[in-house]
Amino acid sequence: MKSILVLYYSRGGHTARISRCIVRRIQQQGYRCEMMGLLEAEKEGIDWQEWDAVVLGACVLYGTYDKSVFAFCSKYQQQLDQKAISFFSVNVVARKPEKRIPENNRYLQKFIELSAWKPNDVKIIAGKVDYPSWRWLDKQMIRLIMKITDGPTDTKAVIDYTDYQEVDGYADHLATLVPAN
Repeated sequence: MKSILVLYYSRGGHTARISRCIVRRIQQQGYRCEMMGLLEAEKEGIDWQEWDAVVLGACVLYGTYDKSVFAFCSKYQQQLDQKAISFFSVNVVARKPEKRIPENNRYLQKFIELSAWKPNDVKIIAGKVDYPSWRWLDKQMIRLIMKITDGPTDTKAVIDYTDYQEVDGYADHLATLVPAN
């Protein structure tokens, strides 16, 4: 049975939720698929030989990815070059369809430029605005960014821009990328 490991970095839990959807969809296709947060992967380690393929996903906050994502890609560049089949970026700017195109998403382009690992396959997934769950400073900073980019500014707003059918389609796509044993 082919096996896929979904690695992810999630700050507020939304990228973890998207990762669960990907795992569930891939499992429905008969693959062995599990997920692991980057912090867990760093603490417990990864048996890279156990997996036919690896997918890495991360969220954007304040215009970039957490430094742990870049550190992970640098530390495990060789393993990612051998096993990783795709990278997915979760960001709220992708609420606009044109920002879901890799060449139009500066956050993804910045990742590719700064990361030691250069993914061959990428996906941009629209994220979630969740003002009530954010800390006061985050709420104010993101509200300012949203005002500048014509996004929602109501601090009571919770808006999930993620298209879960698109996430299922991405999971289906990932299954086609798994190398034959």
